[in-house]
Amino acid sequence: MRATVRLSLSSLRAHRRRFAGTFLAVFLGVAFLAGTLVMGDTLRASFDTMFGDATSGTDAVVRGADAITTPGNSQGVRRPVPTALVKTVERVPGVAAAAPDIQGAGQLIGSDGKPIGGQGPPTVAGNWITDAKLNPYRLAEGRAPSKSGEVVVNRGTAEKGRLSIGDTTVLRTPDPVRVTIVGLATFAGEDGMAQVTFTGMTRPDAEKYLTAKPGTAAGIQVRAGPGVGQRELVDRLTPVLPKGVEAITGHESAEENTEMISSRFLTVFTLLLLVFSGVAILVATFSIHNTFAIVVAQRTRENALLRALGASRRQVAAATLVEATAVALTASLAGLAGGIGIAAGLQALFPAIGFPFPEGDLVISALSMLLPLAVGVVVCLGSALLPAVRAGRTAPLAALRETAVDRSGASSVRAVTGAGLAALALALTLTGVLVQPSLWLAGLGAVLALSAFVVLGPVASTTVVRILGGPLDRLRGVTGGLARRNALRSPKRTAATASALMIGVAVVSLFTVFGASLKATMDQTVSRSFAGDVAVSTPSFGAGGSGLSPGLAPAIARRPEVADAVGLGRGVAEVDGEGRALTVTDPAALARVFDLGDIRGSLDDLGTDGIAVAGTEADHQGLKTGDTARVTFTDGQKKTFTVRAVYGRSELAGDYVITRAAWAPHRTQDSDSLIAVAFRKGVGTDTGKAAVEQVAARYGDPEVQTRGEYAESSAAGIDMMLTLVYALLALAVLIALLGIANTLTLAIHERTRELGLLRAVGQTRAQLRAMVRWESILVAAFGTVGGLALGGFLGWVLVKASDGASDSAFAFALPPARLAIVALVGIAAGALAGLRPARRAARLDVLRAIATE
Repeated sequence: MRATVRLSLSSLRAHRRRFAGTFLAVFLGVAFLAGTLVMGDTLRASFDTMFGDATSGTDAVVRGADAITTPGNSQGVRRPVPTALVKTVERVPGVAAAAPDIQGAGQLIGSDGKPIGGQGPPTVAGNWITDAKLNPYRLAEGRAPSKSGEVVVNRGTAEKGRLSIGDTTVLRTPDPVRVTIVGLATFAGEDGMAQVTFTGMTRPDAEKYLTAKPGTAAGIQVRAGPGVGQRELVDRLTPVLPKGVEAITGHESAEENTEMISSRFLTVFTLLLLVFSGVAILVATFSIHNTFAIVVAQRTRENALLRALGASRRQVAAATLVEATAVALTASLAGLAGGIGIAAGLQALFPAIGFPFPEGDLVISALSMLLPLAVGVVVCLGSALLPAVRAGRTAPLAALRETAVDRSGASSVRAVTGAGLAALALALTLTGVLVQPSLWLAGLGAVLALSAFVVLGPVASTTVVRILGGPLDRLRGVTGGLARRNALRSPKRTAATASALMIGVAVVSLFTVFGASLKATMDQTVSRSFAGDVAVSTPSFGAGGSGLSPGLAPAIARRPEVADAVGLGRGVAEVDGEGRALTVTDPAALARVFDLGDIRGSLDDLGTDGIAVAGTEADHQGLKTGDTARVTFTDGQKKTFTVRAVYGRSELAGDYVITRAAWAPHRTQDSDSLIAVAFRKGVGTDTGKAAVEQVAARYGDPEVQTRGEYAESSAAGIDMMLTLVYALLALAVLIALLGIANTLTLAIHERTRELGLLRAVGQTRAQLRAMVRWESILVAAFGTVGGLALGGFLGWVLVKASDGASDSAFAFALPPARLAIVALVGIAAGALAGLRPARRAARLDVLRAIATE
């Protein structure tokens, strides 16, 4: 064994350039994975410390006991508590101070007239708590608000809006309120809590603008006296609290806030990065396997001589695995250091792009180091296993052979196996898409489709490369013909090299097709359901924004240019024990401005005890007109509603509709999320839109959009998602490039004598460089074409499976322009990958190349 290790290490030292591409592929994959894990751990620890520091003076929180959660909102909405309870809490032994915590949506307008935030993180307003230990915000500049209209804002918000102490601006609550900034605050030493904006008002202003009626608060913050622990304080508070109200420790409240950030942002963001780490490592696997397969093939005579001298199969195979282990360990350890560097770079970069990364040291856990190290070693050894076994099977007589012919493309076993996998993949995906809609079946079919593409690669490469390279004979003459023949020489090698790029292109194409389909779905939804002329809306995605004033829709409706204006408010309640979102509106006007499909019953007489239900939800709950549903509101009150209408389309109207009169007794901070406006006959779009904008200017100046503009802005988040996806997938494409470049470099080493003979018979250096570059482009074109086909198919599967598995109707769309750009980038990547091998080939000494064994 010792001799095997010495032989392997000597071979690595002698041919270390052969493994440069493998080293980089492992390094990049491990670095991205390690960086993701370290960054996730650091962010969680930083936010935990931030919330712990901010709430260190709060020993207990009194709040509503039950939360109503709806699909997509695991945090839920809690019942408000009466502020009169503060006096009861203050009388409890051991309580040093108590203050109501009034919270609601409030969005500041910056100095440029545009709202600050609102495209994701919440925009929050609340009462400024005068007890400095109970207030999570610390006054950094100026003073606390002391009279109506004065506010304190967090420093990050002021910087974004270019506001300073003494400035007067508008706070949307959602009704516009003129406020003057008298102080700037920090949150646990930071300029804000991530990108959340905060505006602190006087308590009377907070009760006036953020609650339905004075006397209620989101909770009560409590500080303990000397010698009283948090758990002891909660035990003392619990007996005096009314039914439906509970007390939790300050530590538990901080943990819940951290978990909220973790579940809403960190978990999703980290999971996304881990998925792309997996894609990068999968691409690296193909590149690593290809490198070892070529190296083993090039050392056939060397391994045969070892066998002839007495080396066993196990020793020859072990020698290859020792080389793989050495490369894996060095590259993975370097990747761990690179991952720490990536995390440190992101920690510095996040504040520069507007996301305050909480201060703190990097958290490097054992898991975030051991897992990437193990993945790097396992991937490298697994990729080298088959080549190692193949090396061990080398016959001693192979030392007498000059060359070996690759017949992988003509393998009948490979063709039959690949065809079987393709048929099974097609059957599963069609079943999961058309017969029995299931994302799991469709996903399994997609994995099998990827496997079929990889297995059939060598079989298909001969035909596809001939087709793609056909024009080269006419356009580039002998040089083009030689490039095509070189790519055809080893179908298995060509397919393995192209597979790495194929996976990267396939994932890019998949997300491109899915993103285009989502945008087409949104456009279809607006075109089909929105029968109005213009829309006044809040931010189209994310949790931010304060909403629209409920008074805006009636004000717009009074304009002579307007026939109908209906506002859609949102509420939360339990319907027959299940948390559901309610649409609060004028049902009769809703039917005039929105196409609700077939309506059974009537929307005209819902009154204060009637409810309308979407058809799919009614079928799911077993409801029909005339049935009753038990509704529990966030204030704890329960009421029986009668189903008076069932409508067909719910894309914009939601699943449950009630009147404003029915919602008014139970509302909290009332607002609309959308106002749909229909003009009178003969009123042009420009005229009507200008009239609506004049009214909207008095209510905080929200954006007024035509139907097309509204559909486009509603899909704005999709473009942001695609940009992030493309940036992350650049790593996978980079690793695929390294694989192509490494394969060509090794192939040039293998064909040294051949290249020397070509130069000897008159081929110029420029022709040789062009031949290698065109070979690289052909390999990249093969991978790109396969990736586009696979990505387009998987995109169709994902769209159709999502369509069948949800109540919404998805539209499938192929974006030809974007896919053409993906194709051009893939082919350009091949040209780039061939530059260095082409230069190296052109520098070969002719006489030495001819004399090479």
